[in-house]
Formats: sequence, C-alpha cells, structure tokens
Amino acid sequence: MKTSFLGKSTFFKKLVPTLLILLGIVLVILLPLAIWVAYGPMPDYTDSEGIGSSTNILFPLLSAGLMMVFAISVLNRYISSNKLQFLCWGTGLLMFGIVSLSEIYLSIKWNRWAFFFWYFFGAVLNAAWIGQGTICLLLSRKWVRPTSILLLVTSLAALSIMLQSMPMLDVSKFDNTMSISEQYRNIIPAPYEGGTIRLITPFFNVYGATTLIGGAVWSAYLFWRKSVLPNRVIGNILIAIGAIIISTASILTRMGLTKWWYLGELLAATLLFAGFILSSRQTYAQVSKQTTALMKAGKQKLYQ
Repeated sequence: MKTSFLGKSTFFKKLVPTLLILLGIVLVILLPLAIWVAYGPMPDYTDSEGIGSSTNILFPLLSAGLMMVFAISVLNRYISSNKLQFLCWGTGLLMFGIVSLSEIYLSIKWNRWAFFFWYFFGAVLNAAWIGQGTICLLLSRKWVRPTSILLLVTSLAALSIMLQSMPMLDVSKFDNTMSISEQYRNIIPAPYEGGTIRLITPFFNVYGATTLIGGAVWSAYLFWRKSVLPNRVIGNILIAIGAIIISTASILTRMGLTKWWYLGELLAATLLFAGFILSSRQTYAQVSKQTTALMKAGKQKLYQ
C-alpha cells in the first residue's frame, strides 16, 4: 500500500496539481513570446536603472559558484552511474557557470573570447543541453539516441556559425559600465549583416525550455499521482520554476528590460540546484528498506 506525506496531506493534494497546471500555462505562454521577442522588432532603449557595477559582479559570482558546484556534482554522478542524462545536465550546467564567469570579466573589460563564451554557451547552447538531460531521463532509447545526435550536430554547426560571426563584432559599442546583456545586440551584428547565429539561437532556447520545464512538470505529476517520493515532486517543481525564471529574465532582457537579468540568473541557479538536490535525495523509506535488506543479507551470510 502506497503511503506518503503527499498521499495523506489534503493541502498537497490540492496545491500540487494547481501549481503544475499554472506552470504548464506559463510554459505555453512563454514559447510564442520567446519566438516573437527573438524575431520581432525590439525597442532600442534599455531599462538599467538600479544596476550598478557591484551587482554586475556579485550576482554572477554567486551564480557561477553555485553552478560550478552543481555541475561537478552532476558530472560525478555520471562517472559513477554512466547514465547519459547526468552527462547532458552536467555539460549544460558547466556552460551556465562559464557564462556567469564571462559576465564578471566583461563587467571589468572587453575580451573577444569572454564574449564568445557568454553568448555561445549562454544564449545558444546551455538550455538545450540541460533539457536534453531530461529527454534522456524520461524517454526511451529510440528517442534519446537520435535527439542526442541531432543536438550534437546542430551544436557543432552553431559553433561554426558563431566563429564566422566573431570577426564582425563591433567592439566600439562595448561599455563596461553596462551589463553585457544590455549591449550585446549592439556588439554582435544583425542577421542581415552577417550575424546568422542570432537566427538559430531561439531554436535551441525553445527546445531547452520545452524539455526542461515540460519534463520537470511531467515528472512531478507522475510522482504526485502515485503518491510516492514527495521530495521528487517538490524538487521537480523547483526545477520548473527556476527554468521559468531564467527564461522570463532572458525574454525581458531581449525586450530591453535588463535590470532583472542578474537577479533572475541567481534565483534560477539557486532553485535548479535546490530542485536537483531534492529530486536526487533518497527518502527515509528508501534508505530504511535498503538498510533492512543489507542486514538480512548479512545475517544470512553469518549463519551460512
């Protein structure tokens, strides 16, 4: 008989499905909005009031620290388990950390390759690679292999396109008193001027947001429906909220409302980390069951 806190609590029985429905609605709204923001006309102004140089360093530094610890933890899980989802998650999270470090450097002075790491690993790839980890976890091999190969091939193609755009960067537009998220559209050329990478970026982001948020919501629903592993229900909800926050911050930044980017990045990093810890933590019941099994096995060996 399945019993758990989720199964006994009327509060959670009502709260969890309501949250999952809301998260699903937000995802459905975000996707077309992200596409419109990527390809539609954008304002020329930026709303940077309240963002100072200390914020440009402090928040990315905290985000980078969290993501590096997070990435190392996940990659260690891959080494011990050899499961592909941990490799994809760890790779995407490592990219997230590199992006935050690049933001710190670019808040001090210009560096062409710091900008490359910031845009290519952040704006282009990291969401898709984190989302691919969820695909590896939830879907069968017949879907995992082709989607993983496609992601790898398109990532290499994006790398080639990004490298072609690098000589076209307008360094004269860089200002270290502004966050890089406020000014990158002035530095990297428009698509019709050779900045082709800006045309393909939304495809990676939409794929990443759909798989990460959708996968987290679906996983939380499955565990809630079975009334088991409440830590995984809550953990997946935190992961979905964290992904929504970073997606929303990215959309606002592209619209010219840049003052929330660093705070959104830090909140997303914190929630993703907390969600993963909760989702991967064994429950007391699991530990007790395993301990009992080990004790029984030990007694059998003792009497043999």
